[in-house]
Amino acid sequence: MADWAFVALGSNLGDRSAYLAFARERLAALPGTTLVAASAIEETAPLGPVPQGPYLNQMVLLSTELEPRALLEACAAIEQSAGRTREARWGPRTLDLDLVRYDDLEIAEPTLMVPHPQLPRRPFWQRELAELWPHAQSR
Repeated sequence: MADWAFVALGSNLGDRSAYLAFARERLAALPGTTLVAASAIEETAPLGPVPQGPYLNQMVLLSTELEPRALLEACAAIEQSAGRTREARWGPRTLDLDLVRYDDLEIAEPTLMVPHPQLPRRPFWQRELAELWPHAQSR
């Protein structure tokens, strides 16, 4: 049986809307994965100490048979295919994909933390998650 995964999308370089669309398409094409719903897109101020432009943010709800680690690795591959480079922590990016929640799992590993540890500090994620939650409850 497939699990629910909430993935946050963000972009603040180039054609931000196109990068979000690219991410939605690529996530929906992952093996054993269906994009169930997408939140509204909102513009937010950048986080962290690096000066940069505003982000477009969105969250998607996936029904997926991928395990959390495999989904996280797929997200990194999608970021890379969109030209993402990791030069500065909290720096600007073409595409950022974060695994925010995965069903009710709690995972605390050095490279995989679910729910995402920044969830309590990102009001826009909380709004987007609340928008998508009814879709997850309908199963």
